[in-house]
Amino acid sequence: MAEPDDPRRALPQVERVVAALEPDGIPRTLVTDAARAAVAEARERVGRGDPVVLEDVVDRARSLAGERSRTLLRPVLNATGVLLHTNLGRAPLGQDALDAVEDVASGYSNLEYRLADGRRGSRHDHAGALLARAVGAEAGVVVNNNAAAVLLSLAALARHRAVVVSRGELVEIGGGFRVPDIMNESGCRLVEVGTTNRTRVGDYERALNGDVALVLKVHASNYRMVGFVESTPVHDLARLGPPVLFDAGSGLLDATTPWLPARPPWLGDEPGVRQAIDDGAALVTFSGDKLLGGPQAGVVVGRGDLVARIVRHPLARAFRADKMTLAAMQSVAAAYLDGRGDAIPLWRMATVPVRELRARAERIAADVTGAKVVETSAAAGGGSLPGLTIPSAGVAVESASADHTLRVLRDLDVVARVEDDAVVCDLRAVAPADDARLTNALRAALGERTR
Repeated sequence: MAEPDDPRRALPQVERVVAALEPDGIPRTLVTDAARAAVAEARERVGRGDPVVLEDVVDRARSLAGERSRTLLRPVLNATGVLLHTNLGRAPLGQDALDAVEDVASGYSNLEYRLADGRRGSRHDHAGALLARAVGAEAGVVVNNNAAAVLLSLAALARHRAVVVSRGELVEIGGGFRVPDIMNESGCRLVEVGTTNRTRVGDYERALNGDVALVLKVHASNYRMVGFVESTPVHDLARLGPPVLFDAGSGLLDATTPWLPARPPWLGDEPGVRQAIDDGAALVTFSGDKLLGGPQAGVVVGRGDLVARIVRHPLARAFRADKMTLAAMQSVAAAYLDGRGDAIPLWRMATVPVRELRARAERIAADVTGAKVVETSAAAGGGSLPGLTIPSAGVAVESASADHTLRVLRDLDVVARVEDDAVVCDLRAVAPADDARLTNALRAALGERTR
C-alpha cells in the first residue's frame, strides 16, 4: 500500500484515463486495456523517480489504443498499383454485389429452399449454376477458395487412384500452398510425367493405365517459364481418355473478354475458363477474387455428372461458401452474363485510360508541395499475370526518409510504395472519390497542413 506522500498516489485512475480518450472505433474493453497499460507504464516511471502528469498518461493510452485499432480489419487506400493485392484483400466488390449481400444477409433467403415447390433445395443452384452458364459448362459449384476447389475435386473423383500431372506444373502459390501437398491430402496418388521445362502429350500417354482417375493440368498463374519450354494444351490432353481437371487459378472467365470493348493487351496469353471448357476440360477450377473480380471463393465448373459427385462428397460441406459469398458471386456472374464489365471494380480500374489517371495526378500534385506526376507500371497481382504490367500514372514525393513517409501514410490508412528513394502513390487502384483523402494524407506525411 502506498504511503501518504508516495508519488504513485498522483497516478490517475484507469477510469479517468478512459474518460479522456476517444474510442476511435474500437470496443471500450480495448480502450480500457490501453488505459490500464499506460497507467502501468506510468507507475514504473514513478518508481524510477520520473515525473508523471495526466496528459502524458492519456497521450500514451491514446497511442496504445490507436496501435490496437490498426490491428483490426479496416478499409485502406491501395496506392501500391497492385490491383489484386493479396495482403489488402484482393478484388474489391462493386455496389451491385454489395447490395446483393445486404439483401440476402439482412433477412432470410431461399439459400437451400425451392420456392416453386416448397421443398429443400441446394445452395449450389444459384451462383454455381450462373457461373457455369457464363462459360458454357453443364454445372458449377462455389466453395470457399480455389485450394478447396482443387482438393475437393481430387478427393471426390480420384481418392486412392492415380492423377497424372506434369513436373513443370507442380507449383507453389502464396502461403505455402503446394499442388503436391493438396494432392496428398486428397488421398490420390501423384504420378509425375515429363520434365520441369518440357512435357509432351506422349509423356502423359505412357503414364495412362486403368488406375488413372484424372489428368491434372495446372496453369502457372504466378510465374512464367521462358526459353526451351513446352507444355501440352488442354485440347490434346482431353483426347487421352481420362477426365481433364484444369486448375486455371486466376479465373479469367473468357479469353476474349466480351464484357469489355476490347481485350486489354496486358492480359498476354492468359487462358480463359470458357476456352478450357470448349477444348474439352471435364472440370475447371479457379479463384473468385482474382480476375473474376468477386469475393474470396473457389469455383468448379464442368461436366454435370462430375460436379454432382463433388457436391455429394463429405468435404463439400466443410468447404461450402456462405450465403453472403454466394450472393456476391451470383451478382458478379450476372454482370458477366449481361456483359457489364463496368459493374466489376477490377475491370473498371484496370481499363481506365492513362490520360485520366495523369489528369488526376496533376490535380493532386498541385496541392502537395514537391509532388510530381510520374508514369508508373501497375500490376494485376494476387498471383495473376506474372511479369505483365499495366501502364499507369501517379504522384511521387521525396522526403528525408521514405520509410518515415510510408509509415505516416499507413497511420492514415494509405498504403503506397517506394521507387528510387521516392514514395509513389499509383492511382490505378485508387477511386477518384478518394483523391482528396490521398491528397490530405500526403500533406500530413510531409508535415503540411491538411485541407
